[in-house]
Amino acid sequence: MDRANRIIILGVFVADTAYRADRAPRMGETILGRSFALGPGGKGSNQAVAAARLGAEVGFITRLGDDAFAEIAERTWAAAGVRPLVTRDADSYTGAAYIFIEEGSGDNAIIICPGAAARIAPADIDARRAEIEAAAVFVTQLEQPLAAAARGLLVARGAGVTTILNPAPGQPLPDEILALCDYVTPNETEAETLTGVPVGDIEGARAAAAALVARGAGAAVITLGAKGALYHGPDRTELVPATSAGPVVETTGAGDAFNGGFATGLARGMDPVEAMRFGCAVAAISVTRPGTAPSMPDLAEVEALLARG
Repeated sequence: MDRANRIIILGVFVADTAYRADRAPRMGETILGRSFALGPGGKGSNQAVAAARLGAEVGFITRLGDDAFAEIAERTWAAAGVRPLVTRDADSYTGAAYIFIEEGSGDNAIIICPGAAARIAPADIDARRAEIEAAAVFVTQLEQPLAAAARGLLVARGAGVTTILNPAPGQPLPDEILALCDYVTPNETEAETLTGVPVGDIEGARAAAAALVARGAGAAVITLGAKGALYHGPDRTELVPATSAGPVVETTGAGDAFNGGFATGLARGMDPVEAMRFGCAVAAISVTRPGTAPSMPDLAEVEALLARG
């Protein structure tokens, strides 16, 4: 069976409601914002869009409500080339997210209500078992229930599929989950949540990564924002510097861009550090544009950036 370039992603779609303002309001306070935008989001959906725009053959497992936000999801996936592996749940609603973006810095704060996706269960994984087992790479996050993520990782690992866990939002995890992961890809905050090791610098990232591998992960990839990303595996530790593609407009979705790029690189047969460089280039382009899924670049853009060094 030829698995090359096939990726299955389990995760959540939410409609992003993005508000830009000079600062966040205090409790009980109303302030005027700079702008508002409605668009597609959710970590899993963003990662699926990123990978599909890079040329991967992507299937996305999730649940949606039967409402207008579900229509946004379907249009987004159709435009990117994502194959929806979706259960429609008329008794719930399609997820939504509040995103506050600080005008001066582009930094963000987010509240997510996953709606129907909060009902994703191991049975949803079993229903898509054949698609998972036919993939080169399986990716999940922690926006849907942990039991579903664990089942997906277990099914993929049993079939020899490369497994990636993006442990976001951060939460403590048992060693049994980490042991199912070929790669675990936290950011600095998530790495500290998982390990208790402060990740304020490269040495802290290295210590946290080593702790994740000691607990059973095959390798740890810690994303460090402007400092790049750190790889730590059984054979080597390597820092991949961040790539610049221009002025930063918005950092929302940068981690999803990296994970979609990293998964695509692995599915194409890249060495993990080479796949990280590919992912860093995807993220670098995404932050020069507003939005999450709409900011994801195509393969030609990424290859052009990498060719420039």
